[in-house]
Amino acid sequence: MKVVVIGASGNLGTATIRALTADGAAMVVGVARRGPRGPHTSPHASVEWREADVSTANLEPVLEGADAVVHLAWKFQPTHRPEETWATNAVGTRRVLDAVARAGVPALVCVSSVAAYSPVDHDDPVDETWETDGASSAAYCREKAYVERALDAFAGDHPEVRLVRVRPAFVFQRSAASEQRRIFGGPLLRPSFVDRRRIPMVPVPAGLRFQAVHAGDVGRALAAAATTDVTGAFNLAAPGVIGRDELGELLEARTVEIPPNLVRHGLDTAWHARLAPVPGSLLDAVMQLPLMSTARAELELDWRPRHTAMEALEAVISGIPEKAGSDLPPLRP
Repeated sequence: MKVVVIGASGNLGTATIRALTADGAAMVVGVARRGPRGPHTSPHASVEWREADVSTANLEPVLEGADAVVHLAWKFQPTHRPEETWATNAVGTRRVLDAVARAGVPALVCVSSVAAYSPVDHDDPVDETWETDGASSAAYCREKAYVERALDAFAGDHPEVRLVRVRPAFVFQRSAASEQRRIFGGPLLRPSFVDRRRIPMVPVPAGLRFQAVHAGDVGRALAAAATTDVTGAFNLAAPGVIGRDELGELLEARTVEIPPNLVRHGLDTAWHARLAPVPGSLLDAVMQLPLMSTARAELELDWRPRHTAMEALEAVISGIPEKAGSDLPPLRP
């Protein structure tokens, strides 16, 4: 079976490749803007790498002969240049969908996000039928909601393609620690600042709670979705919900609750001054995200996370001060 993974060099891409190559049953083509350079180790060595930018490249030849495509390519940054993220995330996804149809690929798995879901004001877990209009006005949420609409249209126009969309919670793994520090913390958040020995106190927005999942567990779900006869949407989240107490335990620090609006305004001010890499609207999204039920993934994908939410977050928190990463360009320390 030939599976093409688009966005193969990032956090989710590397985990998906590990899952697909674990038993050697799939021939994997990894597509990325920047492929591996120089010597690299298994499982990357068993992958045929192709360099292509989804926003500009002719993708049809890359997909030729594929039995399934797993589309993961996404840009979170630069948040100050939304036209650039839109070109990759929205236009790029449209171009992938068009190429899948033209190349006659029979199955497509596309990663969405919990951030595609509409806001909630409760803690009751939602299933995959919850509305997907985006959790806030943040570009990330708008683009995820746009992709959901693009997938709706694609499903109507191409019923011959087995379409799966996966909506994971926050995805962490140790090898993505350096990349995620850069994306969400920016240059001012030095790796040493996340050393738990140096954190006396952690301010936490009142009411904060979220789900997380380990990249390895998401990779196994994506591999299963690509290689088994399932369709539709699947929520992915590890056991446990992370809030103030859990953050204090992980960071081994005292926590203090502060008003979310105060944090939001502080983030916005820092973002406009280019001191923070994310705007306050992203905090709005986090504060309003639903908690997700994963019953459908457990039943139809036979999916059982091997890591808890706390273990997933621990992987990245412990990896940041140690500058954890990998040899692939997006994940290099």
